[in-house]
Amino acid sequence: MHCQRFDNTLSRRDFLMRTGYGTGAAALHQLFGPTAAMAGGEPVFPNFAPKAKRVICLFQSGGPSHLELFDPKPLLKQRFNEDLPDSVRQGQRITGMVSGQARLALQPSKYGFKQCGQNGAWISDLLPHTQSIVDEIAIIRSMTTEAINHDPAITFFQTGNQQPGRPSMGAWLDYGLGTMNSDLPAFIVFTSIASDGKAGQGLLSRLWGNGFLPGKHQGVQLRTDGDPVLYLSDPKNVTRAQRRSMLDRVAALNQQRFATQGDPEIETRISQYELAYRMQASVPEMMDMGKESPATLAMYGDDVTKPGTFARNCLLARRLAERGVRFIQLYHRDWDHHVGLTDRLPMITQDVDQPSAALVKDLKQRGMLDDTLVIWGGEFGRTPYAQGGANLDKYGRDHHGRCFSLWMAGGGIKPGLVYGSTDEFGFNIVENPVTIHDLHATILHCLGIDHTRLTHRFQGLDFRLTGVEASKVVKKLLA
Repeated sequence: MHCQRFDNTLSRRDFLMRTGYGTGAAALHQLFGPTAAMAGGEPVFPNFAPKAKRVICLFQSGGPSHLELFDPKPLLKQRFNEDLPDSVRQGQRITGMVSGQARLALQPSKYGFKQCGQNGAWISDLLPHTQSIVDEIAIIRSMTTEAINHDPAITFFQTGNQQPGRPSMGAWLDYGLGTMNSDLPAFIVFTSIASDGKAGQGLLSRLWGNGFLPGKHQGVQLRTDGDPVLYLSDPKNVTRAQRRSMLDRVAALNQQRFATQGDPEIETRISQYELAYRMQASVPEMMDMGKESPATLAMYGDDVTKPGTFARNCLLARRLAERGVRFIQLYHRDWDHHVGLTDRLPMITQDVDQPSAALVKDLKQRGMLDDTLVIWGGEFGRTPYAQGGANLDKYGRDHHGRCFSLWMAGGGIKPGLVYGSTDEFGFNIVENPVTIHDLHATILHCLGIDHTRLTHRFQGLDFRLTGVEASKVVKKLLA
């Protein structure tokens, strides 16, 4: 025992026991084949032939209004400024931001919709570019979540639990499937800002964290202005040979420490130092747009040349997908329109509509859409009643988790589909509800993973992304 440190020396008995476990696991792997067992006798993944190799999640933080974008409700116009019927609300909880209002006055959308594609799916005029890809996407109108406030709702969407501390989707996928490119992280994150520079809802790094999984599975956030990763470049006057020598010596010290401590995080530290060294070459090459054709840049829109924009991040997402990154997470903020929805929503949709559609088209023309799963949506929807007073021209909407919409494309998802439906007020689901855990189970299925088998033991319990509640793969969404 030393001051502030405890050294646990590895005994001969411990050494023989640990090596024995490893030898036995290796023998079991040889006997039953690569899909039957891994170290410790647990299943390896994929469990079955996957349709998707990678995921790009276009997360719209703040709660996009399904009533303005994907789920038109003409009845709201007919019953403008009437009270939401008690028979529709059915005593369901509402947020504290509207609970003190004298009325819950019905508010129609100011914006029109068009029927698009072969199946005539209704898409808002705010999303003209999304209208052009409707035959490539599956729209889910019956998403539902238990959360009605931002932090628990976003945490639930990203980690499968409303409480902080669980691994994020990307961390689970890296843990289960591993990397496809040893020169880049398997899980990369970009955050975008609105074109007017307003930050919108805050985003915490735990949303792409590893939780209780080993630290190497945490998402790596890349900056789109300046150095993509801080301190990745060699210091001034330090050569590559000197950096290599330094890393070798640090690794030797860490190996000595691991031999006495057996802490797996020490091995994680060693591997992350090596990854950072390789990223010094791979990240600048990936961020360089010089080889993109003028036609490709034009497809994503004028903002593609501006660092930090959603358009540029969508193009970077395609470049990362080409290079084998397993999970690419893009966040766009400022979808929380309690007031001033008609001022903010047209600008926000203009930020994301063309790049989102361009990403799908770009992946398809490169032959990558079939094995890339693209997801577009937020943590919940908005209420059919106004926050504050109802107004045909200027209004806002509160949070609504009971039902909302998102879309998916590629990677084993049936294209041109509209799945699920809500009541004529856009308040309750009337057909085919899809929970957050159902969504996660379906995403994992597209990647060849049985969601009940992707587990990690922590504090004596076997945790999984889809939790312990009943959840299902939504098979009608699958191609």
